[in-house]
Amino acid sequence: MTFDIQTQPGGIHFQAESGETLLAAALRQGVVLPYGCRGGMCGSCVATLVSGKVSYPSGNTQALEGRDPGACLTCQAVAETDLVLEVMEIKTASQIEVRTLPCRVVDKQALNHDVMRLLIKLPENQRLPFLAGQYLDFLLEGGKRRAFSIANAPHDDEFIELHVRHVPGGQFTSFIFDALEEKAILRIQAPLGTFILREASTRPIILVAGGTGLAPIKGIIEHAFHIGITRPMHLYWGVRQQADLYLPDLPLAWAREHGNFSYTPVLSEPDTGWTGRRGFVHEAVLADHPDMSGFDVYLAGPPIMVQSGSQAFAAAGLSHDHMYSDAFEYAKPSGN
Repeated sequence: MTFDIQTQPGGIHFQAESGETLLAAALRQGVVLPYGCRGGMCGSCVATLVSGKVSYPSGNTQALEGRDPGACLTCQAVAETDLVLEVMEIKTASQIEVRTLPCRVVDKQALNHDVMRLLIKLPENQRLPFLAGQYLDFLLEGGKRRAFSIANAPHDDEFIELHVRHVPGGQFTSFIFDALEEKAILRIQAPLGTFILREASTRPIILVAGGTGLAPIKGIIEHAFHIGITRPMHLYWGVRQQADLYLPDLPLAWAREHGNFSYTPVLSEPDTGWTGRRGFVHEAVLADHPDMSGFDVYLAGPPIMVQSGSQAFAAAGLSHDHMYSDAFEYAKPSGN
């Protein structure tokens, strides 16, 4: 059985299946409600039940203790009827609280010669609310920070996935590659940034990634699949050589599994025998789409790539209102 859930004051509607928590149902349909631990303990997700009936099959309702009878713990509550909830859905990145938290390194895996996949986990009973495409800062000694895009989508938040490229001479990335051990404790501030999917648009999507710019793009794509976006999406991934395509099978799998998704890798310094696209990635986009006026475009990667692409796409008719970019400016050292 399916139940209709309406929020106030926003008037958003979403559906919850029998046995599905309200929070899980909302996130599945791209409605971001406030939440924290997702275990019934922190109380971050508490809403007011205006009408309808819920139950708590898990029994994890510690956060309801001492609250008004109408309080509803959305991470544990299951709808028994249609509901009206008083809760502030999160429409933009600015509405999510930025938090400073410890995290533990769960896994590090070399994806190629200079990219490491890092999985980190927050303390037990803690989860990080974020929007696909946002990033985090590692907080280092002396007020220094190092920023990395979150590569997973919000619905898959048991771990936070990062793609770390080794920067020659970079002290922190060298530490991650050479010295950082699993179970090490680090401090982060997150979520940050406004490079997020504009879900209400109906325009076809072009996503342009340069190098590890794939990380936020990956989160956006996986979120789009999860919430059922059916408009066309085309990923162009620009790197120097074939070995720099550090997750080579993933975009191919997306293309096989989703009829609205297509993928074009582009090499600027192609290997001998490479039969695919060559040159700068934004040039490949323009060769396929000389009129850019009808698209939403997301660019993430080195500043020179984003700047070149932005200028070229604007000249091809793309409005700046439909151009969203993450030029990795935040990846530069910040703080003192």
